[in-house]
Order: sequence, then C-alpha cells, then structure tokens
Amino acid sequence: MKKLIATTALIATLISPTLLSADKADGLNVLVNSGEPQTQAMAMVLSLMSIKKHHKKVNIVLCGLAGDLADKNIEGVPVKRPNGKAPSAKDHLKLLIKKGAKVQVCPLYLPNAGKDKSVLLKGITVAKPPMVAGQLLNEDFANVTF
Repeated sequence: MKKLIATTALIATLISPTLLSADKADGLNVLVNSGEPQTQAMAMVLSLMSIKKHHKKVNIVLCGLAGDLADKNIEGVPVKRPNGKAPSAKDHLKLLIKKGAKVQVCPLYLPNAGKDKSVLLKGITVAKPPMVAGQLLNEDFANVTF
C-alpha cells in the first residue's frame, strides 16, 4: 500500500507541472519527420484539436518523408478512424492551414527530394532555421515531435 501511494505521489509530482502549464501555453510547435501515415495523421489530428478545441496557435514543420505531405502532386494516404471515416493526414493538413496553422517544410526537404517551391500546397512555405529555433525556444509554446 505504501508503495502504491509513493508511486502515485511521484507520478502526480511529475505530471502536475505539465498539466498546469498546458492550458497556459499559447500554442504548439509540431515537428513531423515520420513517413508513416498513422503517425502523420495523429500529428495532424492533435494539431487540429489544439486549434479547434483549445484555441491555441499551431506551428508545423515537415521534414524528411513527412515533407511529402506538403507536395500537392502526392496523394494523401487514407487512415481509418474508429468511426469508420478515412481521411488522410494531407486532408487534415489542408484544414489546419485554413484554420490558421503556420506550416513549413524543412529547408533540406526540397533540394534533397529534387523538388522546388512550385510543388508546395498553397499556404506552405520553406522554413528558416533561425525562425524555427526561436519558435522551439519560445517557452509559451509546447514542442511535440512525431
């Protein structure tokens, strides 16, 4: 019993600062590197909920294989939800842009994929490392990586 109480107290101590500061955060910085459709979809869904349900700002940077989400010539991969719907991460990304999320591709993505800015979806720009670093260091934003 003492062990259970001690473990519960330790968990509460570790989680409390996060829970208390989560609502105070101005927004969310989301770095997406994964090319895995379910991981990408989860990043987009959580970003969307941050805007719609919690009224927070969202900054997204797409790097590596996740950069393909920004390419208007690449189809999104449907990801089945528990409710039976199957939108893609790209569908969510387009909605995020409409809702005001700032979306950028890593500056390394385009040259290494043999592409230029003309392939980017409307509303997506190329990230500038000093600006992204500043966003990540902004204590008013939570940082999440997928």
